[in-house]
Amino acid sequence: MPKDLDPARPALRPIAEIAARAGIPEAALEPYGRLKAKIGFPFIESLAERPDGALVLVSGISPTPAGEGKTTTSIGLADALRAGGTEAIVCLREPSLGPCFGQKGGATGGGRAAVGPAEDINLHFTGDFHAITAANNLLAALIDNHLHWGNPLGLDPRRITWRRCLDINDRSLRAIVTGLGGPANGALRESGFDITVASEVMAAFCLARDHADLTARLARMVIGERGDGSPVRVRELKAEGALAALLAQALMPNLVQTLEGTPALVHGGPFANIAHGCNSVVATRLALKLAPVVVTEAGFGADLGAEKFIDIKCRAAGLAPAGAVLVASLRALKMHGGVARRDLDREDPGAVTRGAANLLRHLENLGRLGLPAVVALNLFPSDTEAEMAALHAAVGGRAPVVPCSHFADGARGALALAEAVRAMIAAGDARPAPLYPDAMPLAEKLRTVARRIYRAADLALAPGVATRLAAFEAHGFGDLPVCIAKTPYSFSADPALRGAPEGHLLPVREVRLSAGAGFIVAICGEIMTMPGLPRHPAAEEIGLRGDGSIAGLS
Repeated sequence: MPKDLDPARPALRPIAEIAARAGIPEAALEPYGRLKAKIGFPFIESLAERPDGALVLVSGISPTPAGEGKTTTSIGLADALRAGGTEAIVCLREPSLGPCFGQKGGATGGGRAAVGPAEDINLHFTGDFHAITAANNLLAALIDNHLHWGNPLGLDPRRITWRRCLDINDRSLRAIVTGLGGPANGALRESGFDITVASEVMAAFCLARDHADLTARLARMVIGERGDGSPVRVRELKAEGALAALLAQALMPNLVQTLEGTPALVHGGPFANIAHGCNSVVATRLALKLAPVVVTEAGFGADLGAEKFIDIKCRAAGLAPAGAVLVASLRALKMHGGVARRDLDREDPGAVTRGAANLLRHLENLGRLGLPAVVALNLFPSDTEAEMAALHAAVGGRAPVVPCSHFADGARGALALAEAVRAMIAAGDARPAPLYPDAMPLAEKLRTVARRIYRAADLALAPGVATRLAAFEAHGFGDLPVCIAKTPYSFSADPALRGAPEGHLLPVREVRLSAGAGFIVAICGEIMTMPGLPRHPAAEEIGLRGDGSIAGLS
């Protein structure tokens, strides 16, 4: 039987009321029921001359099973800013069905700091991910159809890099053979599936500024190579128009609300461990025109999320955040300090001190990205005064450490955090800057991130990786940024190596070109672009109540 994990929650307001609160006229809305809507591009374009608000990035320490609460903190901070008199909008990624039915569960926050309607957002929402999946797989079908009808572009079937996708964790689809059963069923070749959030269509979608930019990015995508190694692009298949048509409505940002009525734009959703981990540029830029402060998050820890936010999203979209919030919990710090999960309820200031090395590393990295930071300490009932004192002593004067109880108390539990963020914005100390210039060779870009952010000694390139990077540069892709796909649980490629390791090697086993999105993906260690389900997936606890509502989706 599914278990009902949903807390009692206040009634959500009609979405037109939330839109009016953000200055969005009802005529600009494309309603999806009573509680969610898309926002039309004519209204978005009408705001072009408005000045931008301040952008605050919420990131975190390296995640642990103990919990940190990054999304919850993003929501709680936006609510607290608004409760304190500063209008704010929160911009979040859409949840993927893979984690919802897999290991992590839903991604709409928790307790009193959540967005709604949670079940809708966690499941089909407004259909954006389905549209992205359909566009990705239409392109795959067009590629195979091209081969079937004589292959006039000269695609080498052994060098086709485009893969199909599905927004469900299914390890059985990582490697497949298509075209079985004879010539009528298409070309016989090896391929595979990625999860939708790892698709280049998702990445291009989230980095596009408007429909024209999206179409141009889709046209630039590379699907494979000819026998001479030259790239074949989507525009040569004349496919970009059809893909863009499938994505036209999806590109309109989604408006929902927090439990306390703060407007929330939830749009796009690339994973940070295998993609660039940020919500859409369209939603972020819209929010900056609507509110004096915009709170957004980047996936997982600052080593993945914040680095890619600066080096990929901000570089592409011309964004300049005013600072960062680094989310931590004493329980998570104790895990980084060597405490087993079963022992986290026991007081252990020494483990907090040891685990604080992970937090300090992330703070230092944010500084290297040009971002001042406030530490948001997400409180748990097992926290003790001695452990808090240990954390304050470890952090010293490097950043303000602000205890937060927004999960239990909503906006009033994050008022002090909101005040610290307002002070950070007013100080104007942010100098956001990418880690490396466009002109740096691709291998050196990877090495720069590995050494400066992960504190690795060097890269360990698998056979053929250096050759592939050189080929990318030879074909004009050398100026692209890099997107490292690795475990989020450690600065290294070993998920069991917690804390702040250094001197390790970063093993790069494969590199992929995402020419339309505008970056090179480096796949490191054992990370998979199609995750698998755990022994006991979250799907086992999800079901329907007698009235047809959904239970167990948390």
